[in-house]
Amino acid sequence: MNVLHFIEKKKMKNYKILLASLLGAAGLFVLNSCSKKFLNEEQITIPDTDYFKTEKGLDDLSIGVYSKLKFKFNYTWAMGLFNLGVDEFTDANNPSPSFNSYSMDLNPAESTYGGSNIAPVFDNMYSGIESANTLIQNVPLYYDKSSSNYNTRLGEGYFMRGYFYLQLLVQFGAVPLKLTPSQGVQTFFKRATEEECFLQIVSDLKQAYDLLPPSATEFGRVTKWAAAHYLSKAQLTRASELYAGWNASFVAADLDAVIKYSSEVVNAHPLVDDYVKLWDYQRANGANEKVSEVVLSAQFSDDQATWGRYGNQMHLYYPAVYQDLAGTSRDISGGREFSYARATNYTMDVFDRVNDSRFWKSFITMYGSNNTNGAPLWNANNAALGPAGTVAGTKRFKGGELAIKYIVNNAGDARYKAVASDATGVLKNGVMQNTHTFVRYFEGQPQAWVGVHGNNGYFGVQSRSVALSKFRDGYRINIASQFGTRDAIMARSAEDVLMVAEAYIRKEDYVNAIQWINKLRARAGYKAGEDRAKNVDGGQAYKNNSYAVGKGGGFSADGAIYWERNSYYESNNDMAVSTSETASNLLINSVNDIYNSVVDKPIYEKIGATSNAQKMMSFLLNERTRELCGELYRWEDLARTKTLESRWKAFNDGFVRGNTAFNPSTHYYRPIPQSFLDAITNESGAALSPAEKQAMQNPGY
Repeated sequence: MNVLHFIEKKKMKNYKILLASLLGAAGLFVLNSCSKKFLNEEQITIPDTDYFKTEKGLDDLSIGVYSKLKFKFNYTWAMGLFNLGVDEFTDANNPSPSFNSYSMDLNPAESTYGGSNIAPVFDNMYSGIESANTLIQNVPLYYDKSSSNYNTRLGEGYFMRGYFYLQLLVQFGAVPLKLTPSQGVQTFFKRATEEECFLQIVSDLKQAYDLLPPSATEFGRVTKWAAAHYLSKAQLTRASELYAGWNASFVAADLDAVIKYSSEVVNAHPLVDDYVKLWDYQRANGANEKVSEVVLSAQFSDDQATWGRYGNQMHLYYPAVYQDLAGTSRDISGGREFSYARATNYTMDVFDRVNDSRFWKSFITMYGSNNTNGAPLWNANNAALGPAGTVAGTKRFKGGELAIKYIVNNAGDARYKAVASDATGVLKNGVMQNTHTFVRYFEGQPQAWVGVHGNNGYFGVQSRSVALSKFRDGYRINIASQFGTRDAIMARSAEDVLMVAEAYIRKEDYVNAIQWINKLRARAGYKAGEDRAKNVDGGQAYKNNSYAVGKGGGFSADGAIYWERNSYYESNNDMAVSTSETASNLLINSVNDIYNSVVDKPIYEKIGATSNAQKMMSFLLNERTRELCGELYRWEDLARTKTLESRWKAFNDGFVRGNTAFNPSTHYYRPIPQSFLDAITNESGAALSPAEKQAMQNPGY
């Protein structure tokens, strides 16, 4: 990872590296461009900040600040702050009561997953702001105004500052606004108001929009359209329910701005024609990472010199555990299963799983066997239950064959029953399946959003789940490597489609909202002739991975964990194979299709959405799940719309496990880190008193 490092001036001879926070910084290790990616790292010893009074120094600083865009995807804060404690995902094999259950562990000194998550996010956003402030101040003073890069460098500074403050605002609420570079150590800060923070963010991103070019000279640099995307996001956020106490004078203009800017983004970055193309990762720095829909991505690669401490670790957090099932061993294609997040029943049921290909192109339902020797045997007890001709003592499957399957069925399915004394043994129509089989609903089990059913584990902390595939990475250097190689999509134009639709819904212009939503639903359907049982995800990159083959990747004649098929037909009641198109079944013809949606109505009922306006917004949030599931937007979406409490309580089993303390007056914001409050002073230079710290803290913490 290209981590932006700062050097403490007083200890220059020791080159002590530390991340800068609000307390200021004096220098940094910068990054220079090279032929592969502009974010490749070159360490430079800098005598002082005068280096940033040269064009070369400002060019290097502009590159260095990009590494902060990678931070969101580096470590466990990616799950904790952005995708747990919501309706889409609950915690999995590694529990996180602080973030998923809003327990008392979620506090200003929070420490979980073996380390703190809140303070690093707070600190790293401000260290990015420090560099952005230097660009904004120094480019007009020291950069040749006739240079073709002048506007771009200044625009990058404004974009980065606006982006980093937006990240802070949506997590922490009002924060101190620091708009100039540090001169020595600064310890006194005042929190701005939320309104003041939004005004600064919108101003910065508008400046970036006006200054940045429509296309970048190097892939991964910000453009006019990246600025437009986040400008739209900032204004949609300001127009949302969380800020209703003061935002009335902004809402109308904000919604018009969302429609303007996000429409421009969609025109500049056309949607790909098949959802799977977003996730068809085959190798680092490949064509898949540069498809038209990607507006901005955090740049990662297989160049080990750029990894730093973390790398892209998103591939670790969503996988279900498979290595403890007989006949499978960890390999690069299957992933290293840290297993922090598992999909909820809401996430399974918010999709039309017959017609909407996005579910099957987002989740893993089948795994291969890569360990014949360890594969299970038909024993004397279950051989009689197996298919005709089953012989006791023989392998139930072998390497290269299907080892694990997940059946994503509905309540009322009478095909499946459990096998006594075999946690993964399942009878289908009276015949035991040879694979490890996980079924969502056994015969006679009622529908439940939260609770025990099937053997898939939808209650309590569980290792088995239908796992999100969007971050799977088969291009890592070995089985145990935590360093992911694929870029992380930060912004894609599909979200702009949804932001325009939401703006129209808020304006009660449902006709235009439906037209925009249909852009995604037309793409979501299966095309005529498409193989619905085909699985494609980043695990396939192992086939092109020189590190994996013959170098401890776990690949041999026994096969790989990655499997090229899914359980579409069996999950859908063994429906007949079909190659007809399904987009026409997904398109919305009128508001009545939304109000009476077979898929969405049970969700409306569960969360108490009774009015037409409530149903429209609920449908919009459901559609955001269908399109953006797991892409680290959900906590912020539910917080800004003030639907976090109702949806978490309805669909997340963290609510019923105990040790929960959700308070709507508290938990729509994160706590200001205790480390920050302990380090700053009041205006007189004295350490803050307990009362002063409490005044600086968010309510309830």
